[in-house]
Amino acid sequence: MLNDKKIVIIGGTTGLGFSAAKAFVKNGAKVIVVGRNPESCLSAELALGESVRAINGDATDPKTASDAIETCLTEFGGFDGLYHVAGGSGRKYGDGPLHELTLEGWQKTFDLNLTSLMLSNQAAVRKFLELETPGTILNMSSVLGFSPSPEYFVTHAYAAAKSAVIGFTKSLAAYYAKNNIRINILAPALVETPMSARASTNEKIMNFIKTKQPLDGGRNGKPEDLDGAAVYFMSDASKFSTGQTLYVDGGWEVSEGQY
Repeated sequence: MLNDKKIVIIGGTTGLGFSAAKAFVKNGAKVIVVGRNPESCLSAELALGESVRAINGDATDPKTASDAIETCLTEFGGFDGLYHVAGGSGRKYGDGPLHELTLEGWQKTFDLNLTSLMLSNQAAVRKFLELETPGTILNMSSVLGFSPSPEYFVTHAYAAAKSAVIGFTKSLAAYYAKNNIRINILAPALVETPMSARASTNEKIMNFIKTKQPLDGGRNGKPEDLDGAAVYFMSDASKFSTGQTLYVDGGWEVSEGQY
């Protein structure tokens, strides 16, 4: 589905992004993966082979995405799509319930999850406009941006940032549709990644997840659960879709969940 596509993944060396990179390569794409950990960049490049180049960079740095796109053009001769996965919890910086939320927690959470995404989307759109080519962007939101769970997932800055991703993406999609630039969203529930280790190793939360994400026997999500949707949005199969949010959530958004 992705033959001859050249794609940049921001946050592509671990978790959801790394799983997507494997799926993209399997489907014929050339991929630039960006990660902030040098070791994960090296291991990703070794694991994914000649169709992948890994770049070490911080997604909140204004140069990171534009440098990755230029590398994609130089190494692979084109640039067709951007998948922005990078983000993270601001809990350790002070994110939490509003009455405990710190200003640092708020700002850091927005930098990780919204400012970084704005920068990568801006770099991609500028390049598509410069090249006068169509393109596709896929952004990462979360079910917590529109379907809160107050007992175990109470990080209000994170919820606000992920909700903002949806509004931001839809606004971009509306404006750039005339340029044939498609911009869509994936919104997962709890998925087993390094970021979700706190919840994924908590027995009470995992028992809750069995009823909150009841599909496939009731379980935590796996990174590969999103791969099919990511391939679809990065491929020409989705050429008539923009501004859409796809919930890949195991039933979270339509399930009550039992404590």
